[in-house]
Amino acid sequence: MTGPELSPLVVLGAAGVPDATTQQALGYPSLFLLIFLGALVPVVPTGAIVSGAAVVAFHEAAPLTLLLLFLVSALAAFLGDLVLYWLGQRGVRSRGGSRWLDTLRQRAAPDRLEQARAKLDDHGVAVLILSRLIPAGRVPVMLACLLARMPLSRFARGDGPACLAWTATYQLIGIVGGSLFAEPWEGVAAAVALTVLISATPGVWRRLRGRTASSSH
Repeated sequence: MTGPELSPLVVLGAAGVPDATTQQALGYPSLFLLIFLGALVPVVPTGAIVSGAAVVAFHEAAPLTLLLLFLVSALAAFLGDLVLYWLGQRGVRSRGGSRWLDTLRQRAAPDRLEQARAKLDDHGVAVLILSRLIPAGRVPVMLACLLARMPLSRFARGDGPACLAWTATYQLIGIVGGSLFAEPWEGVAAAVALTVLISATPGVWRRLRGRTASSSH
């Protein structure tokens, strides 16, 4: 082996890239791009990408692979958050708003936004760490920071540890999935299914609660 190998194509269920050098050249940049774009488009479950990649890295039994996976994923999430926040700031400053700010507003339920603003007042940027770990919690807190006119530098100081904690959590899910199954594809399937389920739970719960409230009136 010439070095750590990781291909998101394997994670997504495609056939493995046959050449090891090609895997090295394309694997990490592709992983970075997927997570970076997923941070910009909040509907993409990037946690599933990290968990699935961690399963593959675990089965390679190469500690350096897991370390590089952690660093690449955390950096991609962090930079994606910063770009999204910067785009949101432009919308806040503009009289007409912006498409990115409108997208954040659409993805943040009013009650979640109010909770995020209250937690931001009480705990400051520390709330960003928890928001990254709670499914669907990132967007309301980011929007609350934007509406509070928080500077990008202060947001970055809170978002850095948040991205590290988020990456560690979903990588651990992948490692556990990899340790439970002998075949990498089984661990990938289990890890991805679990992370997608975690991501979808808040939305399903809000819909059920909304239907219950409607039927009670």
